[in-house]
Amino acid sequence: QLQLVESGGGLVQPGGSLRLSCAASGSSMDDYARGWFRQAPGKEREAVLCISRSGLSTNYADSVKGRFTISRDNAKNTVYLQMNSLKPEDTGVYYCAARRRVSGACSRNASDFIYWGRGTQVTVAS
Repeated sequence: QLQLVESGGGLVQPGGSLRLSCAASGSSMDDYARGWFRQAPGKEREAVLCISRSGLSTNYADSVKGRFTISRDNAKNTVYLQMNSLKPEDTGVYYCAARRRVSGACSRNASDFIYWGRGTQVTVAS
């Protein structure tokens, strides 16, 4: 079993920054590929960034290129999403997810991820 808990969301002005954290328990995080997804109101969930078991990062959202960065701290079993230059269209619920233990590669498909956090709200508004 793997449990994921997101934190760090909140209300921020356009152009501001937030860093989301995803703490894992139940297993070592380096055994899993882990990704960040987001879901805007009335929209489908979309992949944002993912980091593979080997540490390779993949950006699935062109709109966040150059602004968002995924990283991990294996010692703390935590994955981070650093969000800079935030825009109102970044508003949504951000979810941390992990694939099956045997699947170390990243994917843009939410259905490929077995473990999910409950999400943390990010609101970008002036």
